[in-house]
Amino acid sequence: MSVMDSATYSGALIGESLRPDATVQGIPLTATRIFRAALGDAKAGQPQFWTVIEFEVAADSAAGLAEVLSGVISPDGGWYCDFHSAEQVFVVFGGRIFRYPRGDREARAAAEAYGRSAGVPDAQLDWPD
Repeated sequence: MSVMDSATYSGALIGESLRPDATVQGIPLTATRIFRAALGDAKAGQPQFWTVIEFEVAADSAAGLAEVLSGVISPDGGWYCDFHSAEQVFVVFGGRIFRYPRGDREARAAAEAYGRSAGVPDAQLDWPD
């Protein structure tokens, strides 16, 4: 098993980003912290308070998690979920997945451009890279 195969991905999912009646299941996750904070952008149509679910997922489940999230994150309201390992980044929107090596500026720019087109405010295009 390579180092990348044994890597853990970490990220944060915003509870309010999920479509009504959506369920995230079938992927083993470890919730590392859950909290609420005033992070929303009213101009983007987002609620003021968000429920943030910080998590970890094993590398062998990361692509599956991205698939599940792309089906449950609302395409409306400028929502996405990002998670990363030491080597890779996933940025998942409703119906769209970006996966790229950390530090790949072109790939990040493509994900940011898509995010803007989906209504994500610039200040929220702040995932770690």
